[in-house]
Amino acid sequence: MFVNKVEVLTMARAMASHAAARQGVIAANVANADTPGYRARDLISFADVWQGQGMALRATRAGHLGGGFQAGAGMMPDRLNVSPNGNSVSLEAEMVKAAEARQAHDMALAIYRSLSGNIRATLGRR
Repeated sequence: MFVNKVEVLTMARAMASHAAARQGVIAANVANADTPGYRARDLISFADVWQGQGMALRATRAGHLGGGFQAGAGMMPDRLNVSPNGNSVSLEAEMVKAAEARQAHDMALAIYRSLSGNIRATLGRR
């Protein structure tokens, strides 16, 4: 039981790190919104990163993981929405991605807080 909690804490830490890295990529996209020829980028999804490390996420209900479209899940530039100067940054899309990254970071922190409280209680500490 304790080992499972440690694995979940490891996953929460990795999720928070991924969200922070994604925020950095999004910030670079926003900073280059007026740069001619700049192509917007994004990181691959956390689920893909986690599975690439040999640890699969577990779906708790149908359509939970990979059941729908994930905007910006690849590292390829967006070639569909290119402005006349060759820039593909959409500030609206970047704000949506930033909100998604913030939610992922908040979820990782909530998991960490919950499990660290449980571990402290198990060890008899408050």
